[in-house]
Amino acid sequence: MRAMMVRVGMLTGLLMLLAGCGDGGQAVRFFDEGQPQTLEEWQVLRVRGGRLSLNDGVVPYDMNTPLFSDYAHKLRTVWMPKGQAAGYQPEHAFDFPVGTILSKTFYYPLPAGSADANAVARTPPSQSVLQGETLDLSKVRLIETRLLVHRKEGWVALPYVWNREQTAATLKRTGDSVDLELVAPDGAREAFTYQVPDQNQCGGCHITDNRSRRLQPIGPKARHLNRDFDYASGSENQLVHLARVGYLQGLPAGDQIPHAADSANATLALDARARAYLDVNCGHCHSATGPAITSGLWLDAPTQDHLKLGLCKQPIAAGQGTGNRLYDVMPGDADASILAYRVDSHDPAVMMPEVGRAVVHTEGVALIREWINALEGSCDTTAGTAPVNTTGPPAG
Repeated sequence: MRAMMVRVGMLTGLLMLLAGCGDGGQAVRFFDEGQPQTLEEWQVLRVRGGRLSLNDGVVPYDMNTPLFSDYAHKLRTVWMPKGQAAGYQPEHAFDFPVGTILSKTFYYPLPAGSADANAVARTPPSQSVLQGETLDLSKVRLIETRLLVHRKEGWVALPYVWNREQTAATLKRTGDSVDLELVAPDGAREAFTYQVPDQNQCGGCHITDNRSRRLQPIGPKARHLNRDFDYASGSENQLVHLARVGYLQGLPAGDQIPHAADSANATLALDARARAYLDVNCGHCHSATGPAITSGLWLDAPTQDHLKLGLCKQPIAAGQGTGNRLYDVMPGDADASILAYRVDSHDPAVMMPEVGRAVVHTEGVALIREWINALEGSCDTTAGTAPVNTTGPPAG
């Protein structure tokens, strides 16, 4: 009888182990200290059968308007310990529990018929190549996977760079560079060097509060995630899905949830599209608490004051970054606006954002220029400090 009980116990333990490992692989592992040298040690993502797939409990998500990163596509995921959930917040990033792992894998689709090892396709993020929450590695070039890990002492950023064989990713604390060539749909080519940030550079975006100087997530906010996603189980609103699987608590009714526009959707209001783009690409720095607070230019979604949005606002500091222009935003004149000048540059001394890109986002620049040209009002160019003299809210 005792031997039988031992065998039953062993079988039960084996079944529990298999259940915890899904398809027989290892479960996600959270490291509360140290810096694992390979991405594989975390077991968030798996390379199997020529595909990159997600481990059990790892949930993908996307954003209405994604941050521009040299036309790279991104596979974003979240994982939390069993029984843990993030707290909903209407404006800021969700309150994720200790033990959370956020991952973001940067990759490019491959151009059809190209034999160039460095060639990657320049396609919009809306042209997703995800298939059932997996990536076919024969059709994409993996570049890097960044982990944002919530430990007791705070969030930690870890950049992992994929090898050329796409079999493993190794920690690169000092960053890395990858020579690539963007191939546009019309065949036009643009060579550039993709920069993987070092750990300190991660703070350039993820330190969103000058007071605490601590890393924070910037993408997982209600307004950015309020959209549908094509999960392996079917299409569903991302916030509803996160709540249903137990990863989000406190979700209000749908009509109470903010929603950021898809900046690439030309059928939506121009102002909503431009403000969403500026919020995602600039607002984490240019806000009431961000590193660029001293600029006086706040481009996050909550800001509505015209002067803080740059309309008829003279720059705090003059220099090469102004391009000899007088105002951050000159209503009705993108050519005379510092904002349009800086987003249209790839000169390190001029360009905005300062990190995270090496090429100009042509479509993003066109959107910002269209928005500025549609703004109504005028600036008093005779005054020492130009007041805002606009006739209403930014044109939509």
